[in-house]
Amino acid sequence: MFTGIVNGTGTIVTISGESVVRIGINFDLVSTENLEIGASVAVDGVCLTAVEQIEKIVYFDVIPETLSRTTLSKKSVGSKVNLERSLKLGDELGGHMLSGHIMGMGSIELVDSQPENTDLKVSVNNQIIKYINPKGYVAVDGISLTIGDVSENSFMLHLIPETLRLTTIGDKQVGELVNIEIDSMTQTIVSTVERIMEATR
Repeated sequence: MFTGIVNGTGTIVTISGESVVRIGINFDLVSTENLEIGASVAVDGVCLTAVEQIEKIVYFDVIPETLSRTTLSKKSVGSKVNLERSLKLGDELGGHMLSGHIMGMGSIELVDSQPENTDLKVSVNNQIIKYINPKGYVAVDGISLTIGDVSENSFMLHLIPETLRLTTIGDKQVGELVNIEIDSMTQTIVSTVERIMEATR
């Protein structure tokens, strides 16, 4: 499990393989202390399993299904990614509960950078927008964020300097894709309401 509180960023240093792709990530300023083989790490919000570690470089195998559903297929050597190590018993829950199972991708529609903050507009498909509510939570590239205004197929994000400093989201450009995860509680509530409404028709 994860919280969407990103530990910091890493840099992709190697990509190899065809069917199953092995990605090597330099954890840069993110601690690898007690990171064991088999441990889960959220990479841009995608739950991946560490399969090898050489000093600060950690390797992950990514299957075709994951590549097809996430932005990891768009990454190249030199790409920066958000990193979050899995939640441990006793850790502070500062964001919201996440599994690292990406629901789909969104597209950056607008970037409005101000001296003290940045606003982003993200468009998503109909299967995702029904879970998006003003003042609710959404994970974008693994970052737990509060939702601003919501329109028919998009929503606003208002980013503070600390989020911009610790993550890659401040570097996003219009048209760029991002990973979207909705927490399981929100999914369950929406699905239950849909079933009740369908049964009463």
